[in-house]
Amino acid sequence: MNQQPVGNPVAGLLLAAASTTPDAPAMVVADAPGQPVLTYRDLDERSSAVAHVLVAHAVGPGDRVAVQAEKSAAVLLLHLACARVGAVLVPINTAYTDEEVADLLADADPSLVVLDPAHLVRAGSLPTSTLDARGRGSLTEAARNQPTTFDDVARAGDDPAAMLYTSGTTGRPKAAVLSHDNLVANARHLTVAWGFTPDDVLLHVLPLFHTHGLFVAAHCSLVSGASMVLRARFDVDTVVDDLARATVMMGVPTHYTRLLTSPRFDRSATHHIRLFTSGSAPMLVETHQQVRARTGHTVLERYGMTETGMLTSNPLNGQRRVGTVGPPLPGVEVRVVDDADQRVDDATVGAVQVRGPNVFAGYWRRPELQHTEFTADGWFRTGDLGRLDAAGYLELVGRAKDLIITGGLNVYPKEVERVLDEMDDVAESAVVGVPDPDFGEAVVAVVVAEPGATIDPDRLRVEARTRLASFKVPKQVVVMDALPRNAMGKVEKNRLRARVIEAAGA
Repeated sequence: MNQQPVGNPVAGLLLAAASTTPDAPAMVVADAPGQPVLTYRDLDERSSAVAHVLVAHAVGPGDRVAVQAEKSAAVLLLHLACARVGAVLVPINTAYTDEEVADLLADADPSLVVLDPAHLVRAGSLPTSTLDARGRGSLTEAARNQPTTFDDVARAGDDPAAMLYTSGTTGRPKAAVLSHDNLVANARHLTVAWGFTPDDVLLHVLPLFHTHGLFVAAHCSLVSGASMVLRARFDVDTVVDDLARATVMMGVPTHYTRLLTSPRFDRSATHHIRLFTSGSAPMLVETHQQVRARTGHTVLERYGMTETGMLTSNPLNGQRRVGTVGPPLPGVEVRVVDDADQRVDDATVGAVQVRGPNVFAGYWRRPELQHTEFTADGWFRTGDLGRLDAAGYLELVGRAKDLIITGGLNVYPKEVERVLDEMDDVAESAVVGVPDPDFGEAVVAVVVAEPGATIDPDRLRVEARTRLASFKVPKQVVVMDALPRNAMGKVEKNRLRARVIEAAGA
């Protein structure tokens, strides 16, 4: 049974500081000339103006607004504006190509598409607005003449607030629909668990098309009335400089391995920091040890997904167990089960399943997935393998699905294989992730040539780059005579991965 609208949960939560501390700094736009500061009053007034622009575009409650734009304060304002009009934000990875974007837009059926002016062709015949890398464009221009107050549209807690695409193993797009209650529960639990206060300054170096940067990092800062230093991209020297004015930094393992290349990343550079967090991919034990030796900080690892927000976290105060992602957050339940969905004993590896107020209800226009992705008693199947210890700490040991996480970004092998298999001279392909000291995992493709053909690995990579986002393009293409298969004809990727790793070490 649907809930009844009672205010606007997401907008009310994210803009609460605009009424309590309107003149407090909300963000420093660090890449803009002069590094302008936006207060919470500015966020309220400017997002109001953008909300009026959306209404002028006939965007209403439940309508999708897709955005593929470089990181800027304008993207955050658009997020707030979408919440205020009751629209559903659909952020799209900025690395996606014309073909990939077209597939997502065809599925999302948005009422408005916001793109960089150089990529308007991607919207086809859909209504469009523009934002460039500095937050300029037709959306910003149209907002200049709009009122700076807006009556937020009432929404129920189970109404959709965002849709994030997470490609399936079939390669067909699927979007996790996140409700107002999902986003609110996640933000409230994290600000408490990680001790956010108005005195905090978040160094924001994550992308805004991803749940980590948008619904974890930005929301923690806004909900607590803190401020953030907004950086468009990660640069080691700049980040080391910025640490002096921050108290919190959230990153992915790749960020920390790159910071360790700088001799300036030490106790002196990090003495203002109270918390480093890492997520989106597992951090190597060696990276943990090196950061602690250099800075004195133990990085807090946590675990979440596009479909769920954050699920578990090592404690802010208490033992942070390296190699684990901590116990469940308040309100979240985690269980580890066998193939019959029955709980296994402590320290026994099984499939990780979760439920809680932060867990989404399903995928956009994919009702058939309810029976495969959720259990009969309502638990979401994460696709991860793990084990819980007696203290409730979760250790992830692998993935039941073939997901590759490289530099904190998800790559599903089927997407890459589909592109490779369509290329001239390729009979078949298989894509695996192999350990990489910088990216966590590297995408490696193994291909088999058509009879009599010769494959140039460099040519395949170049051609793949025209159809795939750069992080999906294989770092290496290996040519083999045949792919290893089991008795049922299925490619044995564990054996294949072992062969690739062994060959690399030879």
